[in-house]
Amino acid sequence: MTDEKLDQILKQALAPEISDREIRIHKRRKGKMKKFGKIGKYAAAVVAAVVIGTCGLGYFNPVLAAKIPLIGKIFEKVEDDAAYSGDYADKKTVLTNEDSVGNLDTSDYTVSDKGITLTASETYCDGYSIFLTVNIESEDADFTHIPKHYTGMKAADDRTAAGFYVDGTWGVDGGSPEGIENSFDGAVIDSHTFAGMLKIDLAKKHTGSGELNLNISGLGYDDDRMLDGEEISASHWTDGVWNITIPFEVNPTDVKTIEVGEKKGNITLEDVVVSPYQVIVHTATPGEQRELTDDRREKLLSKNPDMTDAEMFELLGWSYEPCYTICFNQDGEMLYADTEMAGRAGFAVQGKEIKTLNVFMFDNFDDWIQMEQEGMNSSAADRAVISKEIHVE
Repeated sequence: MTDEKLDQILKQALAPEISDREIRIHKRRKGKMKKFGKIGKYAAAVVAAVVIGTCGLGYFNPVLAAKIPLIGKIFEKVEDDAAYSGDYADKKTVLTNEDSVGNLDTSDYTVSDKGITLTASETYCDGYSIFLTVNIESEDADFTHIPKHYTGMKAADDRTAAGFYVDGTWGVDGGSPEGIENSFDGAVIDSHTFAGMLKIDLAKKHTGSGELNLNISGLGYDDDRMLDGEEISASHWTDGVWNITIPFEVNPTDVKTIEVGEKKGNITLEDVVVSPYQVIVHTATPGEQRELTDDRREKLLSKNPDMTDAEMFELLGWSYEPCYTICFNQDGEMLYADTEMAGRAGFAVQGKEIKTLNVFMFDNFDDWIQMEQEGMNSSAADRAVISKEIHVE
């Protein structure tokens, strides 16, 4: 079950008994897709105008854009500006096949519903995450009004990408479905075409080859013409069915795992994984199953009378001790923090050289915020539960 679904049901059924902080797995990247709704309407309009005005001819010229080959080359199109940026050319797997005369055959990786066609293009898997590129087309849409969100550490980095929301589930090799947590980072090609990259984090390390079963139930995007509204999130949303099976191959090249096994207080730093595009810090913190009280059962049954106790326990989930992680390389450059959940914190490499990692783990979110703002030499470093220098090379 996705965090969003958990939030929705718990807020409806249990609020105000369980606080937002208790029921949420902390996610720092979610808000970036809604950046324009938070930085002020005037500022948002200015940023949107600048971003849209600098996208080049392909953005405004459908005829020209249509002549640019996309399928099999979407990484090339979006890899500079996506949050998980980098050169994928030598590591990606192209899904499409050419026929005897050189035409691309995308039939195995194309699905259509509700006037929207989605074509899977390329994959890359480091064993811990699957990076998938897709082409989204809709004759009835006008994608040129999709605003961009920041994908760099700061707005001054001038790194932005267009965003496309996606809802649904995924599974690997017939395993239990998991909710899609991320959105597409990408580029608007023309009025009817969007090219993007989706990152799917695997529940456990994968080796060899596999099949990704992607079951999309909704697609949507924001509209910069609605900046005056209180909420522009996914103002263009379509429910439908886009199910597709995508083969992938784990590419272990340049993927390193450094065992640490350091425990202090309630936090254990188990290991660190460094791949060409991401850093993953694996942790362990104490947790316990949330109690199913009579009051909680009554409230949940008021929303779904057929819900079993097992389903209620699954919905309530576990409550973990807080853990907030931040990473810097040997030059003191902070790594872009993506999602952090119990047992795993993810960071985008974004082309930074990583010879040494400096990992700081806090049990207080305010300390994490201070260090994010002040950098590796912040006084907050003294309050880290674990601070560890890890040599990668």
